[in-house]
Amino acid sequence: MTNERQLSEVRFLTVAEVASIMRVSKMTVYRLVHGGDLPAVRVGRSFRVPEDAVHTYLQTSFIDTA
Repeated sequence: MTNERQLSEVRFLTVAEVASIMRVSKMTVYRLVHGGDLPAVRVGRSFRVPEDAVHTYLQTSFIDTA
């Protein structure tokens, strides 16, 4: 039952919400999902992305510039 409790605590975001947070287009989010860079769950014809996955992706995507 720990898996059920953990899943109920996960906050899922729509593609539009992820795009807004990342300040990119929805198409960019779809590319990340289909490319496997951003995990998502398919619900019917739409996708839901775990909020933690968005934050993790952003934290690991920082690059140092000269």
